Amino acid sequence: MKRQERSVIFIYIFMTIFGLLMIYPLIWLFSASFKTNEEIFGSLNLIPSSWDWNAYREGWRGSGQYTFGLYFANTFKLVLPTVLFTVVSSAIVGYGFARFVFPLKNVFFSIMISTLMLPNAVIIIPRYILFKNMDWLNSYNPFIVPSLFASNAFFIFMMVQFFRGLPRELDESAKIDGCNSFMILVRILLPLSTPALISAAIFQFIWTWNDFFSSLIYITSVKKFTIPLALRMSLDNSVGVPWNQVLAMSVVAIIPCVLVFFLAQKYFVEGISTTGIKG
Repeated sequence: MKRQERSVIFIYIFMTIFGLLMIYPLIWLFSASFKTNEEIFGSLNLIPSSWDWNAYREGWRGSGQYTFGLYFANTFKLVLPTVLFTVVSSAIVGYGFARFVFPLKNVFFSIMISTLMLPNAVIIIPRYILFKNMDWLNSYNPFIVPSLFASNAFFIFMMVQFFRGLPRELDESAKIDGCNSFMILVRILLPLSTPALISAAIFQFIWTWNDFFSSLIYITSVKKFTIPLALRMSLDNSVGVPWNQVLAMSVVAIIPCVLVFFLAQKYFVEGISTTGIKG
């Protein structure tokens, strides 16, 4: 066996072991959701002694007057508009920074990028006071309305990087054909920006779906709870925590994120590789 072939085999073995280590928590989570509470804490076996679907049925019913079906619906009501408005607004603002020349452009772009270095804990208090004065607390407006105005600099930067990679000759050809700036964006650049748009949508979907801290701050009514808040509420049972039910609902909660990622994996990889955002 040649040295190069041995190296390739070693790399595959290493990557396989590393991949198994990375997905082991998910495997354990899925397996433990079929165990009883006693078996979860009393056995180290990965495979449950008996596969019991009762945790999924009881977990979906919830511990109060609302089922997890309501919490899933609430999460989709929050996430889908936020993702859609974020992608659209970020594309428009990114197009402006990438293609137009205006006074103080570099200053505004630098200020926007500098906001990426602000931790969420720094801005949460002034945002809370602002939304309270606007009577937006206990609603989804603190998530949806800011997304209309491209409030996330990360996605603007993604779109700027992608638009800069598209040749300006496309714009000039479109102008000759009678297109204005908005038509150039809609008819020429956006169709070519599908990978970047899908990448931004995936990021925002997963981040918003899993957001616990902001939801905890702005949403106070149980009827409007999202999935992260509902899972946390399941741990507040004074009698005893039904861990198998919590784990079962955790499995159900991650399914949309996993499906979105794998269904759009091709565009996600292409979008990341063409926007200059690399690990």
